Amino acid sequence: MVMMAESEPAHPLDPGAAPYGNFPNYYSFHPPEGRVKLLPPGLLLELLQRQDGVDQPLLALDVGCNTGELSVGLYKYLVQPLGSSHVRDNVHFLCCDIDSDLITRAQSSNPCPDSITFSSLDIMDASSLDALHNFLDRFGRSTFHIGFCMSITMWIHLNHGDHGLVEFLSRLTTLCDYLLVEPQPWKCYRSAARRLRKLGRQDFDHFHTLSIRGDMTEEITKILTRDGSTELIHCFGNTSWDRSLLLFKSIRPLNLPS
Repeated sequence: MVMMAESEPAHPLDPGAAPYGNFPNYYSFHPPEGRVKLLPPGLLLELLQRQDGVDQPLLALDVGCNTGELSVGLYKYLVQPLGSSHVRDNVHFLCCDIDSDLITRAQSSNPCPDSITFSSLDIMDASSLDALHNFLDRFGRSTFHIGFCMSITMWIHLNHGDHGLVEFLSRLTTLCDYLLVEPQPWKCYRSAARRLRKLGRQDFDHFHTLSIRGDMTEEITKILTRDGSTELIHCFGNTSWDRSLLLFKSIRPLNLPS
């Protein structure tokens, strides 16, 4: 999610009044299990362990985590895959969101504070990179094993334009060896703009000038793979709200513990 201007406070009871994606009750209409159930048991863990082995800490970055319910669901998926008796206890998540109120809620209900860290960060602000690298430094790494980008690409795109979307995805692929992306389809862009107009609010700065549009799953795949540094390795199908889950892999030399 992106920076919310102080002049436009959120109104929790009105979903249209969250033009930055910071819906206070988001997981009541997009429950975490709707994504997690699409991931084959143990697949992500197998890929990540193949990279570093079972004894190394596994690090994950969740960008735009809202109140954290999906972050917790993904953490549990990696710690103990469905149907497995093995529990991996060295998984560590850094979960960030621009909305400090949502982060406060996530922190207050965090079931695993030793393994899941919630932090108020704007991923589009270059200063946030210090916090991300400080987290990585604790484990002697320069990249996260995996990043999660779940239904936030639209908000970056609408508020930062085409260049902002490309910059955002480039930043994540630099920070993460694998990236799981859930792009919003173009119809969601139109709905978000329509909600603002209905409320008499100012339209998104970039909505009418975006040249990246149409099939956003295809467009985001093109952005991530066009320079040859990242490849699409799995598509896990669609959620019940018609969003694809796409797993990308960096094909640069993978990071090794120092």
